[in-house]
Amino acid sequence: MFSKKESKLLREQFWISFGKSFPRKWRLYQTGIKGLVLKFHFDLHIAMVSLDLEDLAEEKREALWDKLVSLKSILIDDYLPGATYDSAFVLENNKRIARIYVQKDGVCIHDKDTWEEVMVFLREKMELMESFFDNYREYLLP
Repeated sequence: MFSKKESKLLREQFWISFGKSFPRKWRLYQTGIKGLVLKFHFDLHIAMVSLDLEDLAEEKREALWDKLVSLKSILIDDYLPGATYDSAFVLENNKRIARIYVQKDGVCIHDKDTWEEVMVFLREKMELMESFFDNYREYLLP
């Protein structure tokens, strides 16, 4: 078991190491589409790359989600096989968002032996997610 302080330090070390290992500017929140963000996530159980729709009025979220669903076969066939579409993903704070994601199970941010594997996973999957987004950004614009 790790204290909160030790856990925080490990998380910080991972993300600093990731940034040094793969020094590039990721798109993340700078998509140019309000409410659509790309995210990295790594915790005690999984690593994840996601495209999230959050902080949008319901009708705008549904319209953008419908466009993403229309691209589902392209995303899965050409970019991210195994991607999951979830129109009602519930975050830890009970906030409901729409999310498209790929995840790696059986990894832990507290286990440095999994870090290299996770870093490669995050880089590869985010590059594919960004490529998909870049290729279909114009279509996704409101």
